[in-house]
Amino acid sequence: MANDTIFEAEAREHAGKGAARATRRQGRVPAVIYGAHQPPALISLEPRSVLREIHRPGWRSRLFAVTVGSQTTRALIRDVQFHPVTEAVEHVDFQRLAAGEKMRVAVAVRYLNEGVSPGLKRGGVLNVIRHAVECYCDPDQVPAHFDADLSELDINDTVRWSNLVGTDGIRPTIIDRDFVIATVAAPTKGAEATAEGAEAATTATAAAPAVAPEAAAAAAAPTRGPARAPRK
Repeated sequence: MANDTIFEAEAREHAGKGAARATRRQGRVPAVIYGAHQPPALISLEPRSVLREIHRPGWRSRLFAVTVGSQTTRALIRDVQFHPVTEAVEHVDFQRLAAGEKMRVAVAVRYLNEGVSPGLKRGGVLNVIRHAVECYCDPDQVPAHFDADLSELDINDTVRWSNLVGTDGIRPTIIDRDFVIATVAAPTKGAEATAEGAEAATTATAAAPAVAPEAAAAAAAPTRGPARAPRK
């Protein structure tokens, strides 16, 4: 629990939309803690603390210690609801962690060494299929992220579940195949055409014969017709 992020909360007495609106008028965010075969607990949170945590990467897999007075509950954030216009946080759902039970969590994937990937250096594009992977973890061993090393990937190579680092002791929700996390796709035709055109223009410029300054000036001068005799 030493690594859990602490949320200081206050208890709420009433449920329902009217009570939630009253909580928001008081400058608090209504929230609920459910799960682990226990009754839901109604709480409220300080808005800035919620925004601070959800702006940090990996908040969906981070463990939180929600304290109400002297009672502490370990939980995950399962959902955050926002106002459709102001985007202010309107409600937070927490799920309790049950002792001895693995939990389903989305762990973010961190992509490393993009700058040395042969395929990306040749103009390939990293096509990320999964930014996070759903898996079952022990509550005390939830990783902050999985790592995907791109240093040896060429065009059309893939990153699969078996290639990720940090998955020891963790079971993905997809178990029937070694599913794809990301691929290095070939460059688009437009990008290839642009690159080929630039290369052709460079080659043509280098192969063109040099022109003397005098000849260039003569070619640039305006062309005049033959002189006419003066009128008498």
